Amino acid sequence: MTAVLVLLAIIAVVIFWGVGVYNRIIALRNYFQNAFSQIDVQLKRRYDLIPNLVETAKAYMAHERETLEAVISARNHAVDANNKVSGNLADGTAFKQMVAADGVLNASLGKLFALSEAYPDLQANQTMMQLSEELSSTENRIAFARQGYNDSVMSYNVAIQQFPGSVIANSFGFKTAELLESTESPEERKAIKVAF
Repeated sequence: MTAVLVLLAIIAVVIFWGVGVYNRIIALRNYFQNAFSQIDVQLKRRYDLIPNLVETAKAYMAHERETLEAVISARNHAVDANNKVSGNLADGTAFKQMVAADGVLNASLGKLFALSEAYPDLQANQTMMQLSEELSSTENRIAFARQGYNDSVMSYNVAIQQFPGSVIANSFGFKTAELLESTESPEERKAIKVAF
């Protein structure tokens, strides 16, 4: 009789332990999904600011049409890629496409701002200054939200890869989540040499 009670107690402890590990993995998954939602909100804000920025610049940069069109095209591509990922964070291919589209958008915005420096009237324009400041502030928020997302993903991935969580994760089909990483090539990451 005592052996049966001990066996039932061991089974109960194992079941409660498994439920606890499962619930922890679910909570961590929800944390990283929420962290991505924070990025999504900031990206949508950036996407909304870009057309206004381009419209303001159009009046001053009429012969820079190709650059302005590239910014809008990159913005539209980034919006589409973001929408695909928002529906399913587990789609690794869509996630990588979103990161790549975001890199193209950042590059085209950088080119727009570099060209805008050649137009003093544009830089003095109050609307352009306000939009540039809002975009800069949004970029900082995006960077902060990405850091939070990557921290949440790391906690989740560690939980499903370490024993004993890996046993529960594999049993219930939990997959590792993608980190947001830079799309720079190894050449772009090298330090710039300055010579005088």
